Amino acid sequence: MAKRLFVKTYGCQMNVYDSARMADVLAPLGYTSADGAEDADMVILNTCHIREKAAEKVFSELGRLRKLQAAKAESGGRMILAVAGCVAQAEGEEILRRAPFVDIVLGPQTYHRLPEMVARASRAGGAVLDTEFPLEPKFDFLPETRAEGSSAFLSVQEGCDKFCTFCVVPYTRGAEYSRSAAAVLAEARGLAAQGVREITLLGQNVNGWRHDDGWTLGRLIRALAEIDGVERIRYTTSHPRDMDDDLIAAHAEVPRLMPFLHLPVQSGSDRILQAMNRGHDRAAYLRLVDRLKQAQPDLALSSDFITGFPGETDSDFEDTMDLVRRVGFVQTYSFKYSPRPGTPAALMPNQVPEAVKEERLAQLQALLLRQTEAFNQSCVGREMRVLLDRPGRHQGQLLGRSPYMQPVHVRMGDSSLALGGIARLRITRVHPNSLEGIPA
Repeated sequence: MAKRLFVKTYGCQMNVYDSARMADVLAPLGYTSADGAEDADMVILNTCHIREKAAEKVFSELGRLRKLQAAKAESGGRMILAVAGCVAQAEGEEILRRAPFVDIVLGPQTYHRLPEMVARASRAGGAVLDTEFPLEPKFDFLPETRAEGSSAFLSVQEGCDKFCTFCVVPYTRGAEYSRSAAAVLAEARGLAAQGVREITLLGQNVNGWRHDDGWTLGRLIRALAEIDGVERIRYTTSHPRDMDDDLIAAHAEVPRLMPFLHLPVQSGSDRILQAMNRGHDRAAYLRLVDRLKQAQPDLALSSDFITGFPGETDSDFEDTMDLVRRVGFVQTYSFKYSPRPGTPAALMPNQVPEAVKEERLAQLQALLLRQTEAFNQSCVGREMRVLLDRPGRHQGQLLGRSPYMQPVHVRMGDSSLALGGIARLRITRVHPNSLEGIPA
């Protein structure tokens, strides 16, 4: 009998990829996708531990799911509850203590063992906790990726050895690990055979991907560009320290590599960058931006910013604002600093008051929004190749993504427009959260 699976995903693209792979792993057990937790026989919360109060949000959701689980039991059924991802890795025993109705708690490196965990939870009736870092790479035990649509994520690297003082990723995802070039290319060919036309390479430090025989991310991108059917390539998230000459050259030499790069900087202050243990200074970041734009003049950048890091002064914050003005970012993710338990920054003196963090964040976001709006306005009249990967919100529309990740919608009716196709559109209008185009 078919069983229904609902996965709620928090956080980054890596978690989106992991959620899809958990569904792949459970498919042989008869699990098919459910639209919501109410209809599910198994619910997985795939969690993220990056932002403030991440664990409390999970416990709040578990409280809601407990009622659904009880209702399922009253009707003679069973709902298996699982918590996966980084909160599970960091808070595994605490989750089982506070929410003993949870059946499975698993870390991000163990989901290839989910079928075994489900069997154990079903057979023994007790909770299963698996948050070890296994010796075997999970990717060696995963089934073929099932593509959904014309765009897909492909994980090539996991973990982090950078140990930024504010970040929990090295503790929840483990040391940096790079998949083999052969495995990555085989997965990419499989995705292309299923109709995928755009592949986004994923990693906590994706440009730290390295493998034997001189393979770098730049070389991998060149090899991916040779696969029939793969027409667009992206990668995220990058670290400035790992942006080498070969990768910069790939931006100039590989037309299928999209002219859009997420390159987190976090702060524009050398003093704060040092306190964050970022391993680069302001000048190095600006030089890197200049080199990238020389290689690909059409390149647009997005970035991450933190306001109110411990010890941040008005002068430090102004350095960040100045860097933003100098670079000009088209998309950004900005947050006020929140202490993550177990990280060095949480123990630093001179924690910035919440009101100051919020005021600085508001100023920064206002500037970043103006830059995004200016870039979007500059696109009016330009022709762009847009991957039409989903129906639009309104009947008769298709929605796609520009090379710069902007949502673009277009009215159907032209023979050149088809779901899953790449259309050349002329941008005619800017909406608050999207662009509008017509066939060029």
